[in-house]
Amino acid sequence: MMMAGETPATGVHGYVDDPRNDHILISVNGRLVPREEAVVSVFDSGFVLGDGVWEGLRVVAGGVAFLEPHLDRLYEGAHALMIDIGLDRAALKRRLFDCLKANGMTDGVHVRLMVTRGVKRTPYQDPRLAIGKATIVIVPEYKLPKPETVEKGLKLFTAHVRRTGPAEQDQKLNSHSKLNCILACIQATEAGADEALMLDDRGFVATCNSTHFFIVRKGEIWTSTGGYCLGGITRGNVIAMGRAAGLPVFEKDFSLVDAYGADEAFVTGTFAGLVPVRIVDGRRIGTGATPMIERLRGLYRDLVAGGLSPID
Repeated sequence: MMMAGETPATGVHGYVDDPRNDHILISVNGRLVPREEAVVSVFDSGFVLGDGVWEGLRVVAGGVAFLEPHLDRLYEGAHALMIDIGLDRAALKRRLFDCLKANGMTDGVHVRLMVTRGVKRTPYQDPRLAIGKATIVIVPEYKLPKPETVEKGLKLFTAHVRRTGPAEQDQKLNSHSKLNCILACIQATEAGADEALMLDDRGFVATCNSTHFFIVRKGEIWTSTGGYCLGGITRGNVIAMGRAAGLPVFEKDFSLVDAYGADEAFVTGTFAGLVPVRIVDGRRIGTGATPMIERLRGLYRDLVAGGLSPID
């Protein structure tokens, strides 16, 4: 196990450290406070039970990328959990933009927008014990992916921890409770990998512990059916833009053997976009050439540029 003081392994979410983050203002229920003062109650539902939903957002060239679909997912998740966010979309966007403007942030920023059920009367799971309004926290940080990670690619390890289906904990919920993903991440880290590849309960490839997984075989782009993974914004954009460009993109069941024999493989996520995968379970993927990934990256850059909500 990693000991205190050791440098943690860096995977797809490894980032370039930025000293400006020491002095950021964080929005806690509408109050802008310094990082060291950004706290919530020990009775908060998110702390006590992981009872909440969240979104990760990118700020690029003066705007927030794909803000509307991210808010769609946030409000849908809150509705499913019967959490009243307490702000309509316009008011929540205003709070987000006010936080970004207070920090003078216009580019190279990652935002964590979190909503929990709020403070509880006592630390127990019954939602009726929540008192007051939902807790809304916005943490903006200057974060850019490490260039070496994006260029050299990732090493994945298939974890024994499976993704659950809708009959257990529906993966469409981007909830604060990520214990199965954390367990998979621990296993991958201890195996010397950057991220965990996770299977569904039938043994088909589902997703990674914090990103979505794609393979390229004979000119076709494959990803999972989506039944065992979060409805990823970047994942959906890659599927849609690939099809719009006339590329054969398929959501289908496929196994580890299909992944091991792929010509290319990559993961997608809000933070780093498209990142190549070089090794899965010790098997090197393809020859190292990534023509399809490079084409998709170009399409994605154009898509981001056209999908910004200006910070006003």
